[in-house]
Amino acid sequence: MNLFRVSSIKDVLIHLAIVLALGITILVVFFYVYLPNTTNHGETVTVPDLEGIHLDDIDEFLTKRNLRFEVLSDSGFTTEYEPFTILNQYPLPGSKVKENRKIFLTLNAVNPPKVKMPDLVDGSVKNAQLVLQSYGLERGNIKYVPDLAQNAVLEQKFEGKDIEAGTFIPKGSKIDLVVGDGLGNTVLEVPDVNGMDLEEAEFIIVGSGLKVGSVLLQEADPEGRNAREVVENAAPDERYVVVRQNPGSERKVRIGEEIDIWLNVLEEQEDSILDEEEEETSDISETE
Repeated sequence: MNLFRVSSIKDVLIHLAIVLALGITILVVFFYVYLPNTTNHGETVTVPDLEGIHLDDIDEFLTKRNLRFEVLSDSGFTTEYEPFTILNQYPLPGSKVKENRKIFLTLNAVNPPKVKMPDLVDGSVKNAQLVLQSYGLERGNIKYVPDLAQNAVLEQKFEGKDIEAGTFIPKGSKIDLVVGDGLGNTVLEVPDVNGMDLEEAEFIIVGSGLKVGSVLLQEADPEGRNAREVVENAAPDERYVVVRQNPGSERKVRIGEEIDIWLNVLEEQEDSILDEEEEETSDISETE
């Protein structure tokens, strides 16, 4: 009993020191011995990437890594994986978690959900691709057919048959497209534009239901300019005309096809015409 007897200030200080030491000892033992042994403090596991693993294999896979799992009622769908394959997880791959942590999984559904078929007709192929992706559908084969609407969707097909917009089909289905190639079925005779200037030749070609293809110079420009630049910057006494075309005027082509033309200055042709006229005049004078 003498241990707890307080007879002086010294005894009080000794008692306080003993209480303080006991308190510190208890705290150290609690935080550095008890808690680590009961909560596995400092022992973490890196969450693996589970996407693409089948549900049948996940139990053994996570057990080896001291983790558990729970399958969520919600599911997704993609044609990339088989049914009951993991699509998403939480916590995310690479996260640090304690051992025996539960990983929540979202599986690929057995039956794909139904989505409405969008209306792709009269739109461009590029637009059709974007719309199909937004609906969870895939673009199948593209078949080009003669039509003036270039790269425009003319028909949309599912499993080889026409499908109307608004029809419900499985998500992930492939949609085939029938697309115009910019050319029609009508066969035209190629107009003869030889001897015409560029503006007139283009007017005749386009007016005939055809397209102007490449515009070239018969002889390369020393300054490296293209045909249009040469024509635009030609001197007042220089007139460039068509001296060659491909396809030629004897050919027949489908509507919408391109006609390439070659230009050359008319000066040489005019000189030759003048020479011929002078020769004819001299011949007449000699005869007289």
